[in-house]
Amino acid sequence: MVAVYDFDGREEETDLFFAAEHATPQVIETLRRDAGGLVFLAVHHRVGEKLGLPFLQDLFMEAAGKHPVLKQLVPNDIKYDTRSSFSLTINHRKTFTGITDNDRSLTIREFARVAREGARESDAEARQKFGEAFRAPGHVHLCVSTDRILEKRRGHTELGVALAVMAGVTPVLVGAEMMGPGNALPKAEAAAYAKRHGGIFLEGNEILEAWGKFKEAHPDGLVTA
Repeated sequence: MVAVYDFDGREEETDLFFAAEHATPQVIETLRRDAGGLVFLAVHHRVGEKLGLPFLQDLFMEAAGKHPVLKQLVPNDIKYDTRSSFSLTINHRKTFTGITDNDRSLTIREFARVAREGARESDAEARQKFGEAFRAPGHVHLCVSTDRILEKRRGHTELGVALAVMAGVTPVLVGAEMMGPGNALPKAEAAAYAKRHGGIFLEGNEILEAWGKFKEAHPDGLVTA
């Protein structure tokens, strides 16, 4: 596990992350019991482009002509950001309700598989397999990073994706915000949790520094899968 605190003055929250391709039911249980926030996938923008994943914010605006209430809900007052990374919600077609630890871990592992294999396929092939494997809406939230990772946006989605790329795993991480009583878990307590459970605690500035060095060594920004 890797616990990632973003930045002072931003959300000031810590998200607990695992590589999606290794998500077991026990990983999902850990996220919901020990983290407690929304279980989501941080997805590299190249995976999003390959699979044709839209941003919910854009879908809402496109549908506002038919459903005017969507225009009234425009997220123009987020204090820490200018744009949401939320995309679709999905369930794997072999799940039942989709919400159990078994169901969500299956959806998450299979999405990582489709993302990994799709990198070697045409857009049409990857999207067909995506549709064959999943239905929407579902219980696993997809969050897609911006391009030029950590330049346009420095949210947990981008921080997580950057870690996945640098680690050489499929660039999809499963995570959840770490909650305390009433509010986000304080940074010091999140760091202590990670140490206690054999994990790693990182702050956004540390990831930014490492990402800068990584890009110098890998100027093409290669996504390893």
